[in-house]
Amino acid sequence: MRRVLSVHFAPCALFVVGVLALVRAGSFSGRSDWSAVSPQRPAAVLGVIATVVVCASLLGLLLQPFQVRAVRVLEGYWDRWFLTAGLAGLLARLQRRRWWALRRRAEQAGGGDNALRVRADARRRLAARPSAEVLLPTALGNALRAGELSAGERYGLSTLSSWPRIYLQVSDRMADVLRSTRDALDGAVNLCWSFLALTGAGAGALYDEPSDWWLCGAGLTLAAVAYKGAVTAAQVYSGLMHVAYDLHRFDLLDALHYPLPTREDEEDVFAGISAFFAGAERPDIPYAHLVEREADAQDGDGEGEYV
Repeated sequence: MRRVLSVHFAPCALFVVGVLALVRAGSFSGRSDWSAVSPQRPAAVLGVIATVVVCASLLGLLLQPFQVRAVRVLEGYWDRWFLTAGLAGLLARLQRRRWWALRRRAEQAGGGDNALRVRADARRRLAARPSAEVLLPTALGNALRAGELSAGERYGLSTLSSWPRIYLQVSDRMADVLRSTRDALDGAVNLCWSFLALTGAGAGALYDEPSDWWLCGAGLTLAAVAYKGAVTAAQVYSGLMHVAYDLHRFDLLDALHYPLPTREDEEDVFAGISAFFAGAERPDIPYAHLVEREADAQDGDGEGEYV
């Protein structure tokens, strides 16, 4: 319920309230009369509230299946569309130039406290980005890709193919943290889209009223703030993906009924499992099924052994 209210209903309600205010003010048909926005009678207040709740609920239900697409568009996956493919390449080159600038700053020589702080900040910002070869056009896309391409790869696992499986093996406490961070990310993305859509509606309604153009500027500013919040949440989520693999990668092996590897062959085992997830042949790894000892089961201690 909390996710429904914060991620889907609240951004849609914000958009509905904004459009309804423009309609009540008569902005789409003439000069805006902002004094007419606020209802005067109790029955009118209840009608406005009911309209907002019903419209926002329906809009949230309609848009919920497109949540992944809403995030991906802001990530910068624009190559599929002819009109945005060129812009994607331009912004990706800009991101690469920024990456190399951070790299030079992180490796620059020189002493002093200020130089140390500059190098430390550059290294921290580089750690939150993927390598230059796979950079996306936007900061949000790069924040998420940093986790998608490195969280499991450190152990030989392909993150994209193994994440849906390892997510189901994490502890309840870890799942709560991941869910809360993902809700914050999706909520910020939806707020960004809501402010952008409201800005577009305001531009269409107020194009002939220059004195009210500041409302469109305020909408763009709020959209930028929401986008920055989404980037911050994405960086936290990517960090949590790394933690999930650190703590629960062996739980994935238990769920698949594979034996635990040694440190020397861990990467090879996980690489074989990742290839299997991607459609390759089953890895040549024997099963290790957990069988409870009958005596222990009778005693109720729940211990078991691998056979």
